[in-house]
Amino acid sequence: MPHSGATASAAPRFRQSWVSPLLRRILMVNALPLALLVVALLYLDQYQNGLLEAQVVALREQARVFGGAMGESAVRTIDPDNPKLVPEIAQPLLRRLTEPTPDAQAKLYGPDGTVVADSRVREGPGGVISTEPLPPALVRGPLLTGIANVYDTVLSWLPHRPALSQLDLTPGAGGPDWQPDVKEELRLSSSGKSTDMPPYIRRTMDNRLLVTVAVPVERDRHTVGIVLLTREAREVDDSLLSVRMSILALFGVALVLTVLLSWYLSLTIARPILRLAGVAAEMREGQGRTGSVPAALLARRDEVGMLATALNDSASALWQRMDAIERFAADVSHEIKNPLSSIRSAIETLRRIDDPGRQRQLLTIIGQDVVRLDRLISDVSDASRLDAEMSRVTAERVDIMPILRTLQELDEATRDTENDPKLELVAPPAEFAVWAVEDRLVQVLRNLIGNASSFSPPRGRIVVRVRDVGSMGELSVEDEGPGIPEANLEHIFDRFYSERPKGERFGQHSGLGLSISRQIVEALHGQLSAENRRDLAGKVAGARFIVRLPKG
Repeated sequence: MPHSGATASAAPRFRQSWVSPLLRRILMVNALPLALLVVALLYLDQYQNGLLEAQVVALREQARVFGGAMGESAVRTIDPDNPKLVPEIAQPLLRRLTEPTPDAQAKLYGPDGTVVADSRVREGPGGVISTEPLPPALVRGPLLTGIANVYDTVLSWLPHRPALSQLDLTPGAGGPDWQPDVKEELRLSSSGKSTDMPPYIRRTMDNRLLVTVAVPVERDRHTVGIVLLTREAREVDDSLLSVRMSILALFGVALVLTVLLSWYLSLTIARPILRLAGVAAEMREGQGRTGSVPAALLARRDEVGMLATALNDSASALWQRMDAIERFAADVSHEIKNPLSSIRSAIETLRRIDDPGRQRQLLTIIGQDVVRLDRLISDVSDASRLDAEMSRVTAERVDIMPILRTLQELDEATRDTENDPKLELVAPPAEFAVWAVEDRLVQVLRNLIGNASSFSPPRGRIVVRVRDVGSMGELSVEDEGPGIPEANLEHIFDRFYSERPKGERFGQHSGLGLSISRQIVEALHGQLSAENRRDLAGKVAGARFIVRLPKG
């Protein structure tokens, strides 16, 4: 196969790399649904809000208990229309109520917004007042902290709407000392509506998740203050962290499986296709013939194996075609040299002689060789053009009966004498269709009938028979000539093979007619063969050419 500078640099494109583009696409396609699943699972607003709502409900019930206890025990009713909170009673009572909940802080506010009691305020020896802080924030390791930060960052990018109206998870949104608008809360409480005051949930600078609820303190249907109960919702963070870690662990396992499966797909699909591309490049460069495709790929029973087999078959067919072209070119060169040598020899001889008789004889030889060359070039041109033409045309359903009747009528009209062979047709009267290209089928039939006419004796019969042989339609052309030598039954279809009857005018045949006919029939997925006809005694009674084409 010829080399060229334009193709010499193309082979490196098929070198294998550690991560091929197809592998990257496989990874992306496999990982994208997984990533979407992880984002959806990490997007735990509904789960988190459910936990927080449970915390709010429990904390509100506890605050109502506190408010009821304060309303019954820490209110002075000197004036029934204006009950007052008693700090001396409220402070110790609030402390005792919050002792079972060490991570909670309760504050009692008066109607003017001042703090009446605080569960974290202690009176020490000597009347020293001190405030006990909430238990320290839970300290997690750097890995868990990093995971939580990454999650919070990803969550901040996603559009979400908290289910709780007073939810503010921005770090530093409000610390334990956050104080509500007491006057507004008292106004809402005194309005007679049964709606609970909304909770306030926030995350502090030290990463505490605090839940605060406000419950009015009532005495004789008078609101005398507000109990503000704040509790750290560590259970919510722990539950969320546990779910996140489980999700991330599953994601890690799924990601590893995705990578391994993608790598496996790359090894079984991408790499073999890359190897086949390299083989195709080598074939294009002329570095490989049949057998270049690895046997392991040919042995596969999947689409890659089908592709490898198709590439190997294509390469085989291509090389066979190229070998046939080389042989054809050599045969053409040889066949053309013969008449050219004869013409050159005749011209050189013609220059040296003066005998008019010999000169006319040499001119006759030159004329015959020119006719032979013209016929040869015409047939070579037809043969070289035929292959490309048959690859472009599409076979169609052709009724052969009108064609055969036309050929029979043409034979009757062109017979010169009674001694010329006569064409007879033995065929069913009804339509008989095959899949073919009409003009090329006519060419085959004319070649076979002309060949039979050349070898037929005077007053001989040429019989064309048509019959059905299953899925194929069969046409046979029979003559009464001398038959075909048994050793040459296949060679007669070789290019430039010529064995003509005695007395035929020189140069009428190039030896390509039968070869072209077989080429046409095989391009139509049919068969063309030859055999000898024999009589009852076993003696050769003529030749028979058989054409089989798919039945239409």
